[in-house]
Amino acid sequence: MQTTDYSEKGFQQLIVKELCEIGYTETFSKDFNKEFCFNLNELWQFIKTTQPKKFDFIQDKGERQFLLRLDKKIRQDGIVDTLRKGVKHYDKTIDLFYPQPPSVYNKKAQDLFEKNLFTVTQELMYTGANRNEIDLVVFLNGLPVVTMELKNAFTHQAVKNAIKQYRNTRNPKDLIFNFGRCMVHFAADTDLVYMATALANEKTFFLPFNKGLNNGDYIAPFGAGNPEVDEGIKTSYLWKEILEKRSFINIIGQFAQVVKDDDDPCNKKLGIKKKSSPKLIFPRYHQLKVVRDLLYDVKHQGIGKRYLIQHSAGSGKSNSITWLAHQLVGLYDKTNTNHLFDSVIVVTDRTVLDRQIRENIKRFAQVKSTVEAITGKSGSKTSQLKVALANKKKIIICTVQTFPFLLKEMDDLQESNFGIIIDEAHSSQSGDTAAKMNAALAGKGFDDLPKNEDGSIDTDDIVNHIIESRKMLKNASYFAFTATPKNKTLETFGVPYKDFGDNGLEKIKFKPFHTYSMKQAIEEEFILDVLANYTTYNSYYKLISQAKKHKEFEIKEANKKLRSYVEGHKFAITEKAKIMVNHFHQEVHHLINGKAKAMIVCKSIASAMKYKDAVDDYLKEIKSPYRSIVAFSGKAKHYSTGIEMTEASMNNFEDGDNDIPCQFKKDKYRFLIVANKYQTGFDQPLLHTMYVDKQLSSVAAVQTLSRLNRAYKPHKKDTFVLDFFNKLEDIKVAFQDYYTTTILSEETDINKLNDLQDNLAGYQVYSPEIIEEHFTLYYNNVDRNKTEPLIKRSVYYFDSELTKDEKINFKSQAKSFVRTYSYLAKIVDVQNPEWEILWLYLKYLTPLLKIEDEPDDENIIEAINMDSYRVSRHQQGKIDLVAEPASIEPIPVSEGGFGIEKAYDTLESILNEFNKRFGDIEWTDNDKVKQRLSIEIPKRIRENQEQMAVFNNSDKSNARDYMNKIVTDVMKELIFSSKGDLVVDTEIYKTFADNADFKQKYVDLMFDMFWSKRNDGNRPQ
Repeated sequence: MQTTDYSEKGFQQLIVKELCEIGYTETFSKDFNKEFCFNLNELWQFIKTTQPKKFDFIQDKGERQFLLRLDKKIRQDGIVDTLRKGVKHYDKTIDLFYPQPPSVYNKKAQDLFEKNLFTVTQELMYTGANRNEIDLVVFLNGLPVVTMELKNAFTHQAVKNAIKQYRNTRNPKDLIFNFGRCMVHFAADTDLVYMATALANEKTFFLPFNKGLNNGDYIAPFGAGNPEVDEGIKTSYLWKEILEKRSFINIIGQFAQVVKDDDDPCNKKLGIKKKSSPKLIFPRYHQLKVVRDLLYDVKHQGIGKRYLIQHSAGSGKSNSITWLAHQLVGLYDKTNTNHLFDSVIVVTDRTVLDRQIRENIKRFAQVKSTVEAITGKSGSKTSQLKVALANKKKIIICTVQTFPFLLKEMDDLQESNFGIIIDEAHSSQSGDTAAKMNAALAGKGFDDLPKNEDGSIDTDDIVNHIIESRKMLKNASYFAFTATPKNKTLETFGVPYKDFGDNGLEKIKFKPFHTYSMKQAIEEEFILDVLANYTTYNSYYKLISQAKKHKEFEIKEANKKLRSYVEGHKFAITEKAKIMVNHFHQEVHHLINGKAKAMIVCKSIASAMKYKDAVDDYLKEIKSPYRSIVAFSGKAKHYSTGIEMTEASMNNFEDGDNDIPCQFKKDKYRFLIVANKYQTGFDQPLLHTMYVDKQLSSVAAVQTLSRLNRAYKPHKKDTFVLDFFNKLEDIKVAFQDYYTTTILSEETDINKLNDLQDNLAGYQVYSPEIIEEHFTLYYNNVDRNKTEPLIKRSVYYFDSELTKDEKINFKSQAKSFVRTYSYLAKIVDVQNPEWEILWLYLKYLTPLLKIEDEPDDENIIEAINMDSYRVSRHQQGKIDLVAEPASIEPIPVSEGGFGIEKAYDTLESILNEFNKRFGDIEWTDNDKVKQRLSIEIPKRIRENQEQMAVFNNSDKSNARDYMNKIVTDVMKELIFSSKGDLVVDTEIYKTFADNADFKQKYVDLMFDMFWSKRNDGNRPQ
């Protein structure tokens, strides 16, 4: 009786069987020529069938001569290049494989493609030195392209054993394992697949080649691995999809590539001589999938769609963009008869990425002359673009910063179709820049519009033209890549779909086209988890008044300035700098093979200057061999000398070269102190630790902290963050939105524009006649001395007729209208001329609207001084995120805002409250007292659900009285059931019982804390 074969051999035979079902032929180890590493029968059969005259030529000259020539070519250029270009033998070029033609018109090319021979061999004995065997080897036209070592979970052998086998028992000196001889080596079991493109014994680097638990979808589960399957084997995609004949030919022709690691430009400056080494690139699964899915969708849906790709750091985004760009250029429509795109424009967010993507595309492009990078090196950028367009460059690459200056030069692109690839999409397409970009590419200037007898253009025609130019182009497809999509990005580029909201009503939501999550990148070890070791510090300080007069200040603004004053005080920065430097020397400097570096993130240039001086002084004091670098843009006066300084003058590098990324590579520079610089796009794998002294939230928190996440195997095993400003919970909230996938909860309500329009008209600041006259004059290019009075008339009415609250409300709604219309007009089919006319008027009116406010309270800083300051570790540990899709809200459309009633108090009262909240304790007291009062007692109060229910359902007066009882009960419980330090608990209880002032203050503090968190909807007043 035969049973299911769960052995490794059975797994191997199943793969061969299913490969043969999709067009492969099984060959045998005896067919393999070990000297040349070829299956000669298949090689000769392919050449004879496809190139009979050349085959006869080889026979005349001698087979061995050709085999030696082919072997030399593969050793020299690698299998990928050899397959693509063939091998020159005497005056002939022998083709070694045929790609699938993109167009149906080329029947001859299609016939040749069908003649490619795919074979697979089990247990290939590949060398005469021993009897080692490879489980499976895939051949294309007799040339080996893939090796596979298989393991079987049912026999307690997992993929890790296959990896170990490659590292320990597969000699890279054996011909089949020489670099570039095969395209890829797979280690696989029935659950997971890993790949390597070069064997180097123990140093062999294997990458995951798995789908991810959600296969790029926006729904859970997220993470590394492969999805569960209803039938078949989890890893069957390897042989059914990847090794399928058309798929694999496509990988050879359009993805795989041997490139040389170009010398790092810093190496020459630093005097480092490093030989560039070849590197074979094979796409990871998610890269292959997203590029193919995008190409398929565009091919079948046509021009004009928008795509959002949410790929985390570590996804290999630059290569994905590269593969997409050069394949879009050659893409045909679904009939396979017409090219879809005339040009592909790649817009990048940062200069460093611009260079990286530019070089990648040039490497991968089969015809390099089709690529033009707008760098300005050979003349102005605008003239460079003109030449690129005149020469019909297929791929044009530029930075976001460059693009607006090039738009006016694109008039020659009329009636063309474009693919626009945007890197870090959230910062690339917004407002007027997008409108100009769209108008330029659409090729519809004002000159094309019909004119009246006097040469003017009708207002209606102008309005319709601008509305059209504001929309996302119908003759362009947009591909937006980002790890951190904002609400505007999702609504602009995301995929709309219908879902139901909490109220049961149907909503339009937006999701990414494809996702490679931060969670998956961390689990696949392409990036490190920057939240795994996160420590926060609290500051404690006491301020004293030096004011001679009793002056009142606005409380909220005063408190903000007081904290800013304290945290930016030279003494405070000096204390924090000592903590940072000591921590680095004790815990960090020896990591990453003794090369670990740190970044100090500051809130301002002034703060960065103080940190630079404090860090340098302390490094000298402790005789450290390390030094710091400061980075900021522009100039600023030194806080001490008043001398205007730049980062270059503060760093004062010995060689005079202020190339900070290159200087920071020097071993002695271990601290990079930054103020709004190098917090995005800066890639330094040796960065291990970050010291944060700046508020971080949302995307900025993710981008800043992610500077640490670059892997540096095998030496970099973790990261560390020491945060002096933010709370763990705030950082968790920021990262949660981008940990898996990000979804927009609903589309922006376009009716809000109607509401805003009606509300604004009610103030009578302008009339319909005025705004229409302004519009007509503006677009007929009349002098501003005729248009400006129309705006100033509204300014005068605003200043003289509206109350302060009305001014605030009007200006708020006007700005909201301008912002919302600018955004929605890009992506929604808006056909409302009144909105366009009003938008133009408000755009120029709002900057002129001034609202007088109370005098600034800057002089509060002159009236205080710092009496004492110290910092103490507050929270430490791993920040755990939830593996669920994050939902964010659409852009807010404000319908008005009123002046907030400001509360004032004396400086003495403000300082007393400030010190009470931030450190009014005797500095010799044990920190455990503060721990009990600020954390443990509130926790006990919160956990008493019965008493809190009474408190929450009382009016304010009764709730205050009841809080006195709650706190007293907790104090008694503290002393009579102490589970901690009895001495500390006794001291607290005694002070509470004996000191009426302390008791009242503490009860009031607890009342304020819990009353502020009350649920207003359930609270009687």
